Parts: sequence; structure tokens; C-alpha cells
Amino acid sequence: MIINCQRYFYFAWRYPGDCNLTNFIGKYYTVADEEKLRIYRSLRFPIILVLLLWLIKGADMLFDLELNNYGLFPLQVKGLPGIFTSPFLHADLAHLFANSVPLLILGSFLFYFYKDIAWMILFLIYIITGLWVWVYARGGAAHIGASGVIYGLASFLFFSGFIRRETGLLVITMLVAFLYGGLIWGVFPQLFPNQPISWESHLMGLLSGFILAVYYRKLGPQRKSWDWGAEDEDDDGSWAEPQVDDHPPEQ
Repeated sequence: MIINCQRYFYFAWRYPGDCNLTNFIGKYYTVADEEKLRIYRSLRFPIILVLLLWLIKGADMLFDLELNNYGLFPLQVKGLPGIFTSPFLHADLAHLFANSVPLLILGSFLFYFYKDIAWMILFLIYIITGLWVWVYARGGAAHIGASGVIYGLASFLFFSGFIRRETGLLVITMLVAFLYGGLIWGVFPQLFPNQPISWESHLMGLLSGFILAVYYRKLGPQRKSWDWGAEDEDDDGSWAEPQVDDHPPEQ
């Protein structure tokens, strides 16, 4: 077995009382296994979801099911089921591919860094975005695609890092801004005249992600607070003045 010396010395600094090779191997490789399991779990559902989208589109094309008729029609009773079905429907393969990659990446980020609240956040983005699109979007056409959910995920990950001010989450905020900062242009219909783009889904997803980031800021990962001890503090938390003995001991 080859031991990584850099990691061993870090282990020796982090756990000085356990600084021996046997403890290092046991703790380090246990942590490594746990990390692999966490990565696997964070990828599992996004992969299943993306595969499901491709299976639905494949079945639609193969059997000519015309599933896009079940999209979201704003302010129409027949469009209510579209609140639940529209994210699973796509106009063509290019549309589906464009949504698959960010859905996989952003979904994995959500389940890795916010694993305790990931299911709740994803479900609420899915429902809130669809409901708002049904209420506020343009009528006369079906709104389809997972872009609203993607905008919601990107918005939640971006704003949540700022709100929580946790170092690791701020890194994800910057990464989301770097990878998908261009998504912001998708909420301006003037930039896509005469194109069948549901900018309302983009906007509602963006707003839902922001609101959920604010509302659930106390749940999930939080900024670490350091306790430096209180040996030099008074009961009221203020620093005590040093005591000087003005009376030397008698000879």
C-alpha cells in the first residue's frame, strides 16, 4: 500500500494524539470511502432524472405520442397538469441536451452541499416555478422544458452562498457564476425576439431560487463559528484588566 506523505503529515498536524501509521490508515481511508459515497449519492438522482428525460423524449419520438400537448398552458384548466409535466417535456433533442448538462451539474451541487434540504429545495423549485408560470406567463402556447428548474437551482446555489457566508459555499457561488452567469440574459425577452423561448420560466425559476435561499438560510450548512475560549474574559464577556500585585512578599 502506498501512503500519501502529504496527507500523513496533515493527519499528524490535525490529530497529534493519534499520530501513528495504523490510525492514519484507518481514519484516512474511512474518510475517503465516506467521501466517495457522498459523491455517489449526490450524483445518483440527477443522473436518474436526466436519463428519465431522455427516455421520455425517446418514447415520444419513437411512438409519435405528441407529449408536448401536455405542456403548461397558462391560465387554462387544461394547462394545470403542465405544472407537473412540463419540466419533463422538450421540443427536440437539442433542447433536451441543452438542459441535461446543467441539470446534472447543478443538481449534483445541490445534493452534495445541501444534502439535508436538497429534496425539499428541488421539489419547491419545481412546484413554485410551474405554478407561477401558469399564473403569469403568456398564453396561447405550451411552455415546456426543465429550464425553469435549472434557473431555480442556479439561483439558489448562487444566492445561498452569499447569504450563508460559508467559504465552501462561496466557492460554489463563484463556480455557478462562472459556468452559468450567462443564464441571466435568458430572462430578457427583448434579446430573443420571435423565438419560442419561455423567458417567464427562466424568470420564475430565478425568483423562486432566490426566495428559497433567503427563506431556508438557517437550514443546511452554516458558517463555522470559532470558540477561542473565555479564560481571559469576565462574566459579561469583556476582557479583564491584568491584575498587578503592588505588595511584594515580605523577606
